[in-house]
Amino acid sequence: MTLDPSLAAQFGLTGLFLWSLLAATLIPLSSEAALAASHAAGMAPAGWLFVAATAGNVCGALINWLLGRWCLRFEHKRWFPVTSVQLHKAQMQFQRWGAGILLFSWIPVIGDPLTFAAGALRYPLARFLIAVSLGKAARYAAVLWITELVLPVFAAS
Repeated sequence: MTLDPSLAAQFGLTGLFLWSLLAATLIPLSSEAALAASHAAGMAPAGWLFVAATAGNVCGALINWLLGRWCLRFEHKRWFPVTSVQLHKAQMQFQRWGAGILLFSWIPVIGDPLTFAAGALRYPLARFLIAVSLGKAARYAAVLWITELVLPVFAAS
């Protein structure tokens, strides 16, 4: 019995979406490695992989934004993940750079707190989604491009 390739691609795309979503939260996962491996394995066309990874990662960033927005009422609690000093610094960065700083929400360690801070600072959702989507899409386009460059090198060896 063989697995229908379209069914395998569908489950693979769902898995990539979920992996990318989780990677955009505080869970330490690498969506770039998952995307590159999926592309190298020929799991689905590159365009579909790009859409699944980007959509998942943006949804994960949206979860962070919503958590930041909801959790702000607890900012004076000891367990709150962001100190008042960090929140003030984030606010200053957002005032200085605006949506431009969210273009870097894909950077490991920095990106997740940025998206959380955007919610806590009540940054407008539409502008948040545009900036985050552009940054994350550019990153995944670069990952696919680099994977395309590297694949022939590994196939030849």
